[in-house]
Amino acid sequence: MAVFVKAADLGSFTAAGTALGISSQMVGKHVSFLEDRLGALLLQRSTRRQSLTSIGQTFYERCRVVLAEVDAAEAIARELSTTPRGRLRVSAPVTFGSIALAPLISGYLRIYPQVEIALDLTDRYVDVVGEGYDAVIRLGPLKDSELISRALVPYQLIACASPAYLATRGTPRTPADLVAHDCLGFVFSSGQHFSEWRFDKEGLVHEVQVRSRFQVNDARVLQAAALEGQGIILQANLILADDLAAGRLVQVLPDYETPTRPLHILFAATRPPTQTLRSFIDHVVGRFGKLPSSGKS
Repeated sequence: MAVFVKAADLGSFTAAGTALGISSQMVGKHVSFLEDRLGALLLQRSTRRQSLTSIGQTFYERCRVVLAEVDAAEAIARELSTTPRGRLRVSAPVTFGSIALAPLISGYLRIYPQVEIALDLTDRYVDVVGEGYDAVIRLGPLKDSELISRALVPYQLIACASPAYLATRGTPRTPADLVAHDCLGFVFSSGQHFSEWRFDKEGLVHEVQVRSRFQVNDARVLQAAALEGQGIILQANLILADDLAAGRLVQVLPDYETPTRPLHILFAATRPPTQTLRSFIDHVVGRFGKLPSSGKS
């Protein structure tokens, strides 16, 4: 089929043979084989040029489709057999990136030693294409864009504290009880203090203005403070899952729901993802595409 298509494209057996690196006689034998197999004339021969018959035209068009599919299948097979290598530039929110994503990247790099990853941690909205990122983890609703997204576990905040703190100060039973507790406050990069904690139960919203004797703009510091018994923390289940599962932290107000924010990994739709990028995205989705254990029975 490839020889026949080339002969039809170039108009002569000689030109096709030159392009394919075979003799014009061999080109003729390939075409004759097809004609014998089909029982129909595909090319009208003259001393100077060949032209397609009506049957040949129909067969030629279908051959091009078949050959294109063969090329695509071979390209996919070659790419799938290629070991991921090269450099990826990735952006992620500061808290998620430092606590959850960075350890995953370390594990990924151990699996693929020929890959390099430059991780940029920022809470600002980044332009994936304009700033040259291969992949971006984005927290919050997605805007209309030319990006492809894969959903990760929603970013759900939970309230918890260390067993030592609860043994000393007691366990809150309702959101209103939090006003009598030390609550560890998160400060955003804008300087806004996250002091209003919201809980939902049976369709009713409970908003509590908590008191924070200790505020910081780094969730890791808040996590360490909670582990040391300094107060109640409100942070993402995804980040606190290991401490909850190990009993180092205990969830409070488990009968109340907290708001969730969508979390996605994004990449540009304008260029096909490389095998390296695909393997990284699959690795991230494999870890963060399902809910971790919260330690609750």
